[in-house]
Amino acid sequence: MNDGEVLRTVDAIHRDKNIDKEIVFEVLEQAILSAARKHYGEEIPLESKIDRASGHTTVFKEGAPIDSEQLGEILGRISAQSAKQVMIQKIREAERDALFDEFQSQRGSLVNGTITRFEGSTATVNLGKVEGILPKSEQIPGESFRVSERVRAVVLEVRKSGARVRIVLSRVHPDLVRRLFEIEIPEINERVIEIRSLAREAGYRSKVAVSCIDQKIDAVGACVGVRGSRIKNIVEELAGERIDIVRWNDSLQVLVPNALQPAEVEEVILCPMLGRVIVLVKDDQLSLAIGKRGQNVRLASKLVGWDIDIMTREELNEKLDKSLEAFGAIPNAPPELAENLIEQGFFTYDDLSVIELDQLAELSGLPEEDCQPIVDFAEIESERLEREQADQKASGQTPPRSAARTPGSKGAVAEVEEAESVETGSAEAGAVEAELPVEAEAAPVAEEVSEEAEAPPVEAGSEAEGEESASH
Repeated sequence: MNDGEVLRTVDAIHRDKNIDKEIVFEVLEQAILSAARKHYGEEIPLESKIDRASGHTTVFKEGAPIDSEQLGEILGRISAQSAKQVMIQKIREAERDALFDEFQSQRGSLVNGTITRFEGSTATVNLGKVEGILPKSEQIPGESFRVSERVRAVVLEVRKSGARVRIVLSRVHPDLVRRLFEIEIPEINERVIEIRSLAREAGYRSKVAVSCIDQKIDAVGACVGVRGSRIKNIVEELAGERIDIVRWNDSLQVLVPNALQPAEVEEVILCPMLGRVIVLVKDDQLSLAIGKRGQNVRLASKLVGWDIDIMTREELNEKLDKSLEAFGAIPNAPPELAENLIEQGFFTYDDLSVIELDQLAELSGLPEEDCQPIVDFAEIESERLEREQADQKASGQTPPRSAARTPGSKGAVAEVEEAESVETGSAEAGAVEAELPVEAEAAPVAEEVSEEAEAPPVEAGSEAEGEESASH
């Protein structure tokens, strides 16, 4: 191979395999070195160099260059075959690494592909240079695909598997909704409108909180489009999944009611120590605020990044009375501790068992070493009440509903998950993409909503909803 052929070979591999030229030069040097060692033996110190500009190849034996005739003998038929095998292996590895780096940088990005085959319920998707897999767990519940059908998904995971690159795709990840919004809504792609937070239960419902840097633009209306034209395309891509678009606000007093709509909220109480929000609603709004199997409150909790407890004012008063009585029974506790705990949203022994000692010292006025027995007492009582509830359930007795609101109980979150129609509801915040500032002056338990919730969210997924969205 003359100097010009070396350069042409490097350039062809670079273009066809998308491998950096420097890597190809190194592979050729290793292949020539392998052939030289085949000729001279492993014990002789050898080195090969290829000039990057001219393509001239030089092999050094014990520090001295070998002349062209000897080099031709080295690259004979048998040695050249060995060099070719080394070169093919190294190029495959380099090609795998290049593909890995390319798709690793696309994690979370939207890709288009074609279904080529199925292995069980896992679909194999042709992405062009490489194939990806779409497992059943990453498919939207209820949707089905056919061979040769085009599909959109986000790159969830990229890993090396032997000589191949394994790419896992997802259609249930929240990033799919985000990327579809960026495609269908130019203002989001241009960063005029920003998606501040997103919560999703794939195949059922998503909540998207948006804000706009231009006060003249209606962020919600721009996302919906004329007669719902923009949001309809996203809903169709997501197999009819409902989408609530709510207006973002940096104040939790406004954002939480927005996130819980269409339910109407009476009052929002912040509990910063626990990262919890207590939401008071009327009796006729309770089931609407919680949603079917707790879906509405669960998504709202993920959207705002705080745990949300939903209850009526009567239930809150009952809870306060029971908590005050229970905390008053703590041995050697100062008289004001019960009220201070309740003001910060601690209603159960379970809540108290996870409090930090410095926080408890601040609320009780006791030194930290005197606070540890209080925490230990709360843990013991919490476990006792939990065992009692488990025994009642095992014996077929239904625990009194008030037990779910007494210290040490598992709380209303279990009730939400166990039944569709409940009297109280709560949800714990999941992974969230936005952090909310906690206002220093927030008076937990006594703070009322001073500002009316802004425009209701737009729900997409039906023709009637599309008509309603036209007003935006």
